[in-house]
Amino acid sequence: MDSITQIVLGAAVAEATLGKKIGNRAMLWGAIGGTIPDLDVISNLWLTQLEGLAAHRGITHSIFFAVVFGPVMAWLVHRMYSSPHHRTFAMIVRSVFMFAVGAGLLYLGFTVEGAGGWIWSLAGMGVLAGSYFFVKRRYITEPIAAPDASFKEWALLFFLAFLTHSLLDSFTVYGTQLLAPFSDMRVSWNNISVADPSYTTPFLLCLIIASCIPRTNVWRSRINWLGIGISSLYMIFTMVNQQRIKSIFQENLADNNITVSRSMVTPTILNNVLWYCVAETDSNLVFGRYSFLERDRKMKLKFVTKNDDIIEGYEDTKAIKTLKWFSNDYYTVNQLDNGHFVFGDMRYGPFDFQDYKNPENYIFKFELEEKDGDLSMLNEQGGPPPGDEREWMAALWQRIMGDDSSD
Repeated sequence: MDSITQIVLGAAVAEATLGKKIGNRAMLWGAIGGTIPDLDVISNLWLTQLEGLAAHRGITHSIFFAVVFGPVMAWLVHRMYSSPHHRTFAMIVRSVFMFAVGAGLLYLGFTVEGAGGWIWSLAGMGVLAGSYFFVKRRYITEPIAAPDASFKEWALLFFLAFLTHSLLDSFTVYGTQLLAPFSDMRVSWNNISVADPSYTTPFLLCLIIASCIPRTNVWRSRINWLGIGISSLYMIFTMVNQQRIKSIFQENLADNNITVSRSMVTPTILNNVLWYCVAETDSNLVFGRYSFLERDRKMKLKFVTKNDDIIEGYEDTKAIKTLKWFSNDYYTVNQLDNGHFVFGDMRYGPFDFQDYKNPENYIFKFELEEKDGDLSMLNEQGGPPPGDEREWMAALWQRIMGDDSSD
């Protein structure tokens, strides 16, 4: 899931674990714990693009990491608060965290066009300015005492923050290596988008309200649990939707006398109404989309081949093995006029369903170059091409509303 959702989940879980005892500091450390697994992207500084692709959602997203490094993080935090210099350490951590939030909002402001960009920018500047006065009052003007929490309580907080992060990511199509380092199997239940405002927004609002209530007030815990409950019910709702879509997809395959060996369905970005479906036959991949706002249960099915003949002789290269593993063997390969290969991840499908045979038209694609009998990754793209975001979002919204003319 997106970073904001993981922060909210980590903070809510930590509040449920330790909020009554240490107040908002539980939310803070839970938010940090909910962010730490995604710091594996730092490895991109020294890994190749291909290696970084394989490393993301790897060991830091595993049950092993939660079990082993939960106590390690707990020891560090408990040790920090036991030190006479704990206020200095806490001030640094809080400052870095709030600066990161403010900088992130400013970044959104620079990247989003129109009024939305100004709103994000103002929010970022507000967070940065507010953090200065907050940190000054909390740690310098009126310094607070160290939290009264044991090592075991900190260990439970971080274990749950790490574990829930990994489990939440496993509900998305991207996949998570929950069993690393013992297995590189990618667990993906495919029932929720990597970013879904319907999941995050109520959860976030409940967390904000709870943070404004004194830790001894029973309503603080109740509202936090309300947010956890709403998010959990929504997750169940997405699973029910997934089963409905599977049924509709199977009906359409049967109506067209298509026999498949395996299939998957997953929601499109930012919603749980429009779903993407793909299945594998003996000779090709069949895929389509369906919105719950459509009037009937019919899908316009498309077909592509994997084109394994194009990469004949390169099957054992690291690049092809990694990309096949990453895409769970749902892929199509094409060759450009310049000789480069384009590997399209068919778990996400194309942008334009009327131009789906265009090798440049895939939501998640990787360009490969042949050198001395080996293939190396030149670049990867996830999401719409730069500059096409607004047009793509408009088309996506139209399709969500049930207009299948673009299919």
